[in-house]
Amino acid sequence: MTLMEQIRAKAKAANKCIVLAEGTEERTLKAADIILQEGIARLILLGNEQEIKSLAAQWGLKNIDRATIIDPVANPKKDYYAQMLCEIRKKKGMQMDEAMRLVEDPLYLATLLIKNGDADGEVAGARNATGDVLRPAFQVVKTLPGVSVVSGAFIMVLNDKTYGEDGIMVFADCAATPCPTAQELGQIAVVSAQTAKAIAGFKEPRVALLSFSTKGSAKHELVDKVIEAGRVAHELDPNVKLDCELQADAAIVPKVGASKAPGSEIAGKANVLVFPDLQSGNICYKLVQRLAGAEAIGPVMQGMAAPINDLSRGCSVEDVVNVVAITATQAAAKAGQGI
Repeated sequence: MTLMEQIRAKAKAANKCIVLAEGTEERTLKAADIILQEGIARLILLGNEQEIKSLAAQWGLKNIDRATIIDPVANPKKDYYAQMLCEIRKKKGMQMDEAMRLVEDPLYLATLLIKNGDADGEVAGARNATGDVLRPAFQVVKTLPGVSVVSGAFIMVLNDKTYGEDGIMVFADCAATPCPTAQELGQIAVVSAQTAKAIAGFKEPRVALLSFSTKGSAKHELVDKVIEAGRVAHELDPNVKLDCELQADAAIVPKVGASKAPGSEIAGKANVLVFPDLQSGNICYKLVQRLAGAEAIGPVMQGMAAPINDLSRGCSVEDVVNVVAITATQAAAKAGQGI
């Protein structure tokens, strides 16, 4: 069974409810039909009910009637959610007229459904930009306790099984925060370990905070930031197994790790790699994907109080199905994730 098949199986067993904010988008609706047929998750589709059913008939989709459909404009609970949004955003001066307008936006309504306990997670982004998906999430759902930053991890499935956990590794942050502070980088390390457990199925995440230096081989303020991030991560969760600062080869090659960082329980055995910034993380995952022929699953968005995952606007139907399965699996593992 492949990792993605394992994730889908976990999602089926969890039976979580995921809201799809772009309920009339073609790939999303076709994916919803597969998700409902296979029982990967229960679904809420946002959009005009007549339009959704008409599109489903046009595309020969047989399972859409199993979803709950909510029209953000004609929602009978619009006043309730508008009042809820006013309460959440009252310190920012939110007024009822603005709230009534915002709850007609599917991206805002999706987060309010999660906040109210009507859904366990959200998937969007096939039609909307990342910033538009995440803005309501930050405002309504907010981040995990002890976490102030959202990051994106990729599960890398390698052909060479000698690396990571039988060829599976977690790379972060590759998708969200360009220049994390030491505090934020430490948070990313901790939530990446959680992702490794919940999504990749690692029993023991071994986290390496990467640098161009290993154990003092270079002196620079960028190295100092990584060292400080390691200290922050240990304070946030003393149970997470991690080490810093490690060069990439020292992190994943046993012989190099033993030479450059003798005595480290992580060096040479890391299965979670935390990059010092988004630039290095994004470049690295794409190089590994292309040059090593690795499968890159994600990004898995980390740090939110409830799972909200952003699709690429170039996503396929299969991508949407997989991200919903990941989101449902995250939702199942949510309890106990606060730091």
